[in-house]
Amino acid sequence: MFHSARACLFVNGFREKSHFAVARFLEDFYVKKDLLENEWIELLDHYRETRHGDQYSTSFIATEDEAESALNSAKKFVERIKKLLEF
Repeated sequence: MFHSARACLFVNGFREKSHFAVARFLEDFYVKKDLLENEWIELLDHYRETRHGDQYSTSFIATEDEAESALNSAKKFVERIKKLLEF
């Protein structure tokens, strides 16, 4: 999800400084112009926060259902970004 979102920055001549900045760019550059639905930003933020918990917490454990849901969400996100960028 993150790398497909980064593609949106790259095609517009930008680079991100943080994971957080990618979502904010998508909001400003695409959502505010009604080119992308806000639900995709919320999804990206949700998994960014989940990833942060996984990376920096010793108590984070994802269930198989959560992992499967994340994979399905990621596939949908990538497809939406492809459509947005018309790849």
